[in-house]
Amino acid sequence: MVVDESISTALNRIAENQEEMNDILRKILGHYNSVVPVMKRNADRVEESQTDNRSALDKMYETVFNN
Repeated sequence: MVVDESISTALNRIAENQEEMNDILRKILGHYNSVVPVMKRNADRVEESQTDNRSALDKMYETVFNN
C-alpha cells in the first residue's frame, strides 16, 4: 500500500508535535512538584500558628529543651 506523501508528512508533524507537548508537560510537572510541597508546608505552618495560642517564648523553650 502506497501512502500519500502529504499524509506521511502530516503524520510526522503530529508525532513531532506530540513529542513537544510531552516535553512541555514534563516541565510543568517538574515545576508543580517543586512548588506545591512548599506551598502546602507554608499553609500548614500558617494553620498551625493560628491554632497555637502559646507565646513566642513558650515556643522557643520547647525547641531548646526538646532537642
